[in-house]
Amino acid sequence: MIIYNVTTNVAPEIAASWLQWMKDEHIPEVLHTGLFTHHQILHLLDISEADGITYAVQYFATDIHHYHRYVNECAPALRLKTTEKWGDKIISFRSLMEVVE
Repeated sequence: MIIYNVTTNVAPEIAASWLQWMKDEHIPEVLHTGLFTHHQILHLLDISEADGITYAVQYFATDIHHYHRYVNECAPALRLKTTEKWGDKIISFRSLMEVVE
């Protein structure tokens, strides 16, 4: 199992709207690609929220090929859409993990 993790720091004034948008629009679009089996949303707790609230969204793929298809075929348009909607009110970084056990 491959986990594609997107960690995002969200400006406090848009945090509720951003989270609702993720649940209602963005995550369903990502899952609709058929390249991930499921997801989970996590709120990072042990960090300062002075500059924003941090979330991690994890998408689960059955293998690395599904992840690569997503990154090459789907991610650019979805990332552009996200940037156009939220601009510099969010900052994201991505990581890739493999479930070992």
